[in-house]
Order: sequence, then structure tokens, then C-alpha cells
Amino acid sequence: MARSRTRAPRRSFGAIRRLPSGRWQARYPGTDGSLRAAPERYETKREAELFLAQVQADQARGDWIDPTAGEVLFAEYATRWIDERGVAPTTEELYRRLLRLHLEPAFGDTYVNAIGPAKVRTWRAERRKATGATTTAKSYRLLKAIMQTAVEDDLIRRNPCFIRGAGREDAAERPVATVEQVFALADAIGIRWRLMVLLGAFASMRPEELAELRRSDIDLDAGSVRVRRAAPELNTGHRVVGDPKSRAGKREIMLPSFILLDVRRHLEWFAQDGPDGLVFVGERGAALRGTTFGRKWRSARDTVGLPKEFRFYDLRHTGNTLAADTGAKLKDLMVRAGQSSERAQLIYQHSTKAHQRRLADDIDADVRRQRAAGRPLGAATAPRGTPAPPMGSGGAARAR
Repeated sequence: MARSRTRAPRRSFGAIRRLPSGRWQARYPGTDGSLRAAPERYETKREAELFLAQVQADQARGDWIDPTAGEVLFAEYATRWIDERGVAPTTEELYRRLLRLHLEPAFGDTYVNAIGPAKVRTWRAERRKATGATTTAKSYRLLKAIMQTAVEDDLIRRNPCFIRGAGREDAAERPVATVEQVFALADAIGIRWRLMVLLGAFASMRPEELAELRRSDIDLDAGSVRVRRAAPELNTGHRVVGDPKSRAGKREIMLPSFILLDVRRHLEWFAQDGPDGLVFVGERGAALRGTTFGRKWRSARDTVGLPKEFRFYDLRHTGNTLAADTGAKLKDLMVRAGQSSERAQLIYQHSTKAHQRRLADDIDADVRRQRAAGRPLGAATAPRGTPAPPMGSGGAARAR
């Protein structure tokens, strides 16, 4: 009687076969139904079965990533990522520059799904040596954001950028001018640009906000300036007129009274005619240009003796610091500066030696007032049970 051969039960998911080499190949259905080969060959059938079980479980949970989906060049994906962001022109310009100079040379010809943590770490170490910590941090943040979108697009399972603190900028603290230096700058730069310096410092206005300031934005009766638009200038020289940096940038700034005379004079002598006339224009009446103003700024800065790294934007830093020193509430400071986050405003709340000395003096005065009716300051009372100081050691003299 012939013996019947027992067949192995038919596999419910995928297929396994032994190759002529003796190794085992696993194949599995993708979510589209097509059969795919495992990325490697296995020494034992059991290893192939474990691979199929893992794939089946991932698909059941919705965690499975098509290994071919991420086979898109990083340069192509990153360029499309920037195109789709809809960010401000200055931010877009920054992103494209970082991509071109710092990301594409390392990752441009690499598939998105082939960028791993080791490659990211090696790239970051090389960039820190070549360009410094600040530029590297900006580039890393951009890379991390792009790769996070790749995770959301199901191109990769997880973001390879998880170096703790790698995106944090620890830039040197910006210089702060004194009140005397601000007025010296205003005098040195010339009468046409004097008000621009004063508003940059004492109204905490950004240069792109000043560039688009109109006559109708100034209310001399109320002593205020309304910021409604901004005109940042790109590296190409193109002015981009639009909304301020953030939604909080649209604001009304109350001016200190000492500026109002300069405001009246500037409107009378230099601003364009009409309610929509620009407040700050060049000698020929054209819109403000960074190249022209930059030359005058650098000359005034050198005349006053401020360091070369002191930028016009640092006048705003000075003004925000002065405002913080008044003891105003954080929310009021944020509104004045046009900032949407507390973190941004806290940058300006410095703690210099002068501030600490003033704080210590205030504590001293308060403690003296509270103890005025009690025992004299500095008169210590020995705890009960403390033995008298020994004779001959100066204790007797102190006891008297």
C-alpha cells in the first residue's frame, strides 16, 4: 500500500522558498497587493518566517512602510518641501540658501530612505568645523523638519535627526548700545536718517517695518506709530511688501515724548507727500534701499566707535532692553516689540552687574526699613547655651 505524503499547510501570508544557494527567500504582499521580495536572504527558514510575521503585524497595525516609497532623491524632495511651505520670502530665501550650501552637497544625491542617524551625525560634525555652530544649527533644524515631513508622508519609519540640542543656537549675546551712543549715532548718520535710528531704538521697530512706514501710520496727536506692513529686502535687492514678521507684528506703538519733535521735523522735511507717502526715502525720493543706507550706517557706527558687529537691528535690541528695565509686564513688552512668544522677549531681559547692584541696593533698603524699629543691623544674638569666648583670645575685649 502506497504511503501518502503529508503536505505542509498553505501559508496564509507571503511565501518562502529555498534558493539553489541554500539560503531562504521571503516574499510578501504589499498593501497594493503586489508581491515583494524581502531585502535580504536568510540562513534559516525560521528567520524568513519571523520576517514575514513582522511585516504582517506591521501592516495590521498600520505601521508598515513601503521600502520603495522613500526612493526619492533628497534634493528633489527638499526642493518640493520648500515650494509647498508658503513661508515668508525672507524665510524661503534662507531655506534655499541653507539647502544649496549645506544640505545638498551631503544629501542631494541620496535617497530619502537611505539617510540614517550615522550619516546625519557625520554631516553635522563636518559642518560645525567648516561653518560654525550657528549655521550648522539652522541647517540641522531645516533637515529635521524636512525628514519629519518624510515620516508623515510614509516615506521613512522614523526621523534620523534626533541629536539632542543640535538645533539650538547658542550665538553670542548681541551688543547693547547706551542711550548716549544711540543719540550719537542719530547725530552722526545725518538729519535725513536721524529719526530712523531713534525709532529703531526707542520704538523697537524692525528695519523692514521702518522701510514701509507711511504718513498715515503716524498719529502725532496720540503720539503713536501703527505698524501695518513691512518691506524686507532680499539678497537680490528685491523689496517684498507684505505683512509684518508675525501676526503680533501688527501693532500700535506709543512713542516717548522726546521723539515727537524729530517726527514732526522729518515729516515736514523728508517724507513723501500724501497720506500714503513713505516716511523714509532716499535723497532722490525713492524707496529705502539697504545698500544705500548700509553705507551711511557703517560710517556712523565707526564714527561713534561701536564695534563692527553692531547692526542696525541691534538698536531694537537696545530698545527692548530699556523697556524691560522699566519693570513693565511681560505682555506689555511683547505687544510693544511685536513678539508672539514669551521666549523671544525674555532674550532682552538681561541681568548685568549694574542691574544686580541695583537689585541688591533695593533689597538692602527694604530690609533696613523693615528692621528700623528692631535691633541694629549686624548685631548678632548668640544662641542660648553658647559658651562665653575664652579669655586671652580677644573675647574679653569684644565682650566689653
